[in-house]
Amino acid sequence: MCLKGFMSNHVNMKLLKTCVILLLLTVLFFVLRNMDLLQLNYEENFGIVLKKVTSAPRTVPRTAPHTDNFCTFEPLSLADAKEERMLLDSIAWPETPLLQAPFLFDQTSDPAHSIFTILPGRGGVDRHVGDQLEVMVQIYDFQGNPKKSGGDVLLARLHNRALEAGVAGRVVDHLNGSYSAVFPLLWEGSAHVEVTLVHSSEAVTVLHRLNREHPERVLFKSLFRSGSSSETTSCNVCLRQTNQPQCNYSDLRTGEPWFCYKPKKLSCDDRINHMRDGFNVRLKDKEEKLFQSKVNLKVFIHSSGPANVMVLPPMKGQPEVDQGSGKSGLSGYYYQGVWRSLGGTKVHQFNNSSAISQCLKGKVVHMYGDSTVRQWFEYFDASLPDAKEINQNSPKQTGPYMIWDNAKNILVTYRVHGPPLSFIYIPTSELRYIANEIDGLVGGTNTVVVFSVWAHFSPFPIELYIRRLQSIRRAVIRLLNRAPDTLVVIRTANLRGLTPSESLNYSDWYTLQLDKVLRAVFKGFNVRLVDAWEMTLAHHLPHNIHPGRPIVKNMIDILLSYICTK
Repeated sequence: MCLKGFMSNHVNMKLLKTCVILLLLTVLFFVLRNMDLLQLNYEENFGIVLKKVTSAPRTVPRTAPHTDNFCTFEPLSLADAKEERMLLDSIAWPETPLLQAPFLFDQTSDPAHSIFTILPGRGGVDRHVGDQLEVMVQIYDFQGNPKKSGGDVLLARLHNRALEAGVAGRVVDHLNGSYSAVFPLLWEGSAHVEVTLVHSSEAVTVLHRLNREHPERVLFKSLFRSGSSSETTSCNVCLRQTNQPQCNYSDLRTGEPWFCYKPKKLSCDDRINHMRDGFNVRLKDKEEKLFQSKVNLKVFIHSSGPANVMVLPPMKGQPEVDQGSGKSGLSGYYYQGVWRSLGGTKVHQFNNSSAISQCLKGKVVHMYGDSTVRQWFEYFDASLPDAKEINQNSPKQTGPYMIWDNAKNILVTYRVHGPPLSFIYIPTSELRYIANEIDGLVGGTNTVVVFSVWAHFSPFPIELYIRRLQSIRRAVIRLLNRAPDTLVVIRTANLRGLTPSESLNYSDWYTLQLDKVLRAVFKGFNVRLVDAWEMTLAHHLPHNIHPGRPIVKNMIDILLSYICTK
């Protein structure tokens, strides 16, 4: 009996130990499984990014060459990784042709053979303000055969040069070689349709491959100096792994990646500048034919019939165009050279220095980003004659810049964003990341934060851009949490003039992907947009990375309308 009780107790003890071990293993699995989630909650609640870093710069030894997918990034939190996947899915381009070497150029998209046709309006031939105009586009190859697949890059615009009117069209890819372009009819009189082939679908295949396989094709370097000794090494977001160690200059707060090969004799701490060092684009046989000006790069497509329609006044009983409804999905349009909003803030005109300075009175405006927002700073610098320019000796392209109007208490600043930067020269002491700069602001009712970050990201994997925007967004959220009345304005990407060589690194197709991501990342947040994409597409001026002054003036009017709503 005693033996039986002993055995029973012994079995119970073993069972209890087994249960305890299983429970501990379950708890351990749960903790490990949810580490990212715990980290995300910590980041969201306290604004702290937890990274496994020590101090910068760091030497990263590279021993084994690795050529497949060598451009990798630090793991994201669960929420950010999910968002990244959704963003990538949202910008997924239609399937484009595989290019066999050598490929048949005559079977690629040819704008000269392609045509567009204005479709009949509903309910008769007359068209009225408030109606929609639909255009059908058919792409043909150089042999005159209709294309059977989609993926071409098209732009569409409706305009009237005499009225200085213009609006962007929405292009729909039917994935069979045909496309639709839809325009709202917003003014009385003539309206002329313009359709442009930016890239053939075959060119998109090449552009996609370049960013995937050669993200280091824009070359950068840094000078290292200590005493009389100096060395220069290559730098980039992604460096191919060799036996040469690397210096890790990734930002400790944001995790933004940047690396340089370590100098042979000097320390990673001896880096003194950042420079662009040219381009190294690797095309395959005959691929350069896909990027020919006046042949298949930003070339107009002709109409099979009339390219104009006459627009009559609104029909009786038809409501006037509601410029605040945003039903068209467009941001606005030009009429008599002035941008009119189709949704959101009414745009006022600030036509002289007095109106601009009165709006900015008592305001602090911080601008961050690339040279497209530097244009805005330069516009204010020229428009505020009483403002004094500080730090005039700053590098022309990169700043930092500051203007101060003591009488009206106006401060406007500009600072360039952190790498990648395709500028000729910038001291390392001036390399700053927008998120960190925003974290240093107090904010408030009289503070305006403006940023534009896109132009230098085209040649890199889109994941890099997504992570940069997520980092900036976290900083914006922290700013608005501590100072909810701060105004945050984002200047979107714009179309640019493209030479064959420029298109391989800074194509409008790349820009379109960046622009879609930017809008998606900040959708639903308390920020305002200036739609530079539509404003350059709808205008008659040639596309330029730095839009002409009439376009910039309209952009500034929107910005000031956000600041001064009355």
